[in-house]
Amino acid sequence: MDRLPTLFVSHGSPLHALEAGDAGAAWSALAQTLPRPRAILVASAHWDTQLPMLTGGERLETIHDFGGFPEALYKVRYDVAGSPALAARAAALLKDAGFTAAINACRGLDHGAWVPLRWMYPARDVPVVQLSVQGGLDAAHHLQIGAALAPLRGEGVLVIGSGHVTHNLRDWMRHRDDDRPAGYALEFAAWLHARLASDDRAALVAWRDEAPSAARAHPTAEHFLPLFIALGAASDGARATRVYQGVDAGVLAMDAYRFD
Repeated sequence: MDRLPTLFVSHGSPLHALEAGDAGAAWSALAQTLPRPRAILVASAHWDTQLPMLTGGERLETIHDFGGFPEALYKVRYDVAGSPALAARAAALLKDAGFTAAINACRGLDHGAWVPLRWMYPARDVPVVQLSVQGGLDAAHHLQIGAALAPLRGEGVLVIGSGHVTHNLRDWMRHRDDDRPAGYALEFAAWLHARLASDDRAALVAWRDEAPSAARAHPTAEHFLPLFIALGAASDGARATRVYQGVDAGVLAMDAYRFD
């Protein structure tokens, strides 16, 4: 099988499970352009652990890890087959690269994983393993995690990072009814696009110091870190293609990328 690309998606608010608009259409179209994967490994910003963790259950239940949303949202389910074999393979690759990783056979999928997958693979017929991020560690760590998992691309596994290009919930609460994009969100997204286009990994790893308005774009890093897992799993010099561009509620940059 040819090596699959890796993907990074900005998953949006949980409400994207009900109506994802243009972003959902882009996710769906993207999946249709790809060879059918035998399994998916998705790193979600909403599972933050001290060391890399992988779901290892035969069946992954839907986790509604949010509150205060319409009742209809809690009725949406994306229960899907897991893949203990893929979890074990990924853990072994991480171990070979010097990482201590563990498998959680009880955990299901949080909305960072299932919201985009609901639109990409609505039939729920592709097994899924979720991978955690380490919010207390840096971009270089996550780039190395991705690099360790790169062999999976040649084994029919689609590696996805699910987070956000910008993610400031305080700003989102203040501006959620304002569709005018904030300048800092546009500037940060433009900086990211330029660095991905040139595969400038040194600048990307140093994003806290080099990107404009980095602290405001990401007061905490967990929603940006899945990008580095997807990028690390792609080969050096990988071509970055932006497959969606947009800003939700003025401050949440929703850009999505594929790396070939």
